[in-house]
Amino acid sequence: MAKNMAIFRTWAQKQPSSLSPDILLTHTDTSMTVFDAYPKSIFHVLVLPRILPPLTITNSSDLKTLLREDKKLAKDCIQNLADDAAKVKGMIEDEMVKRFGFKWPIWMGFHAVPSMVHLHLHILSADLCSPSMKNKKHYNSFHPKVGFFLHLDEVLSWFDAEPSYYKTMTKLDKTQYEPKLKEPLECFHCGKELKNIPLLKSHLQDEWDKVAARAKKAIPQTKRARDEETGEDEPARKKQESTAE
Repeated sequence: MAKNMAIFRTWAQKQPSSLSPDILLTHTDTSMTVFDAYPKSIFHVLVLPRILPPLTITNSSDLKTLLREDKKLAKDCIQNLADDAAKVKGMIEDEMVKRFGFKWPIWMGFHAVPSMVHLHLHILSADLCSPSMKNKKHYNSFHPKVGFFLHLDEVLSWFDAEPSYYKTMTKLDKTQYEPKLKEPLECFHCGKELKNIPLLKSHLQDEWDKVAARAKKAIPQTKRARDEETGEDEPARKKQESTAE
């Protein structure tokens, strides 16, 4: 178990080219993006900082440890992750359109109390529809409003806050965050409380189906508005007028 918990650290020390395609999605000079082995959404990947100076095995073990190190080092590391994550987000959006015909929101953030060794940024689609979503802990750890999932933008904002606020937020005390995993199962779409995971998963699938239906219905209208704005429908209009004459 301990070996599996440290697998991210092992990967982060390797050359990206040594990882198989079923593990590695992409990489940069400072990070590598890997597929989550147990995705909690339709799309779910992790951005890991590569262990290269000034990052070490020790100071990159998790978010709390990094934030307690040199503040500039921490900010630079997280900003690098954010920059690389933005590119990965674009890749996921392209895949969304390719596979489903539309795109929907994507969340990026950290777990306040991670279960795996080595800092990792979650990037996942806002649906939480997955066979790997099996219990309350799984769900609440990614719920966008419960508070255990720390959104990337929020963490970045800490660096520009007052020193006292930064010190408070970066404590990441387990006793403050772990109880959030026991919160009631509430749909992140509508706030409805569900009694158990099977009911929640069924409800989430229904909600996502509604999102998909609305998005697909809006596509022709969006295209029509875009054509009118760019004038791409002008030839067709003139042809109709000519035929009428």
